[in-house]
Amino acid sequence: MSDALDFVDAALQRESGRQRAADSRARLGEDLDYYGCSVGAIRGALRDVAGRYPAVTGHDPVVELASELWSSPVYERRLAAVILLQTQVALLDNTDLTRLEGFLRDGGVTELVDTLAVEILAPMISGLWETGRGRAEAALTRWASSDNPWLRRAAAQTREHVSPRG
Repeated sequence: MSDALDFVDAALQRESGRQRAADSRARLGEDLDYYGCSVGAIRGALRDVAGRYPAVTGHDPVVELASELWSSPVYERRLAAVILLQTQVALLDNTDLTRLEGFLRDGGVTELVDTLAVEILAPMISGLWETGRGRAEAALTRWASSDNPWLRRAAAQTREHVSPRG
């Protein structure tokens, strides 16, 4: 675990609440574990990590931290990964599709998959040109016919929100 991940994870656990975790489990399902912290606490932890670890800027460090956050099946950690990528979507390109596909395959809950599709994949693909966009479209086509229901859902949601290149 990186220091930045340790920092974020500790902050999320510090802000956790048993009742909020139970409410989240009841609302979102049993596929993930829950700390029970608020979206505000997640955003605060990410803001604090940016100040404390200035090296977590640019494409590679941001994507690495998002991957570390996603690696544990805890809803709030995965939501932190999504929010981190959402705030840095301009850094992403078609080379990130494989990683994002991995996130989607084990998304765990509709809320995470839909946010990845609508708030990260669609804007990323909308900003791509020719070759990159063609590769992204090929991935969406493959996902649309996948056996994995999360990939199928993400393909449909992404296509619905991709802007034409103009």
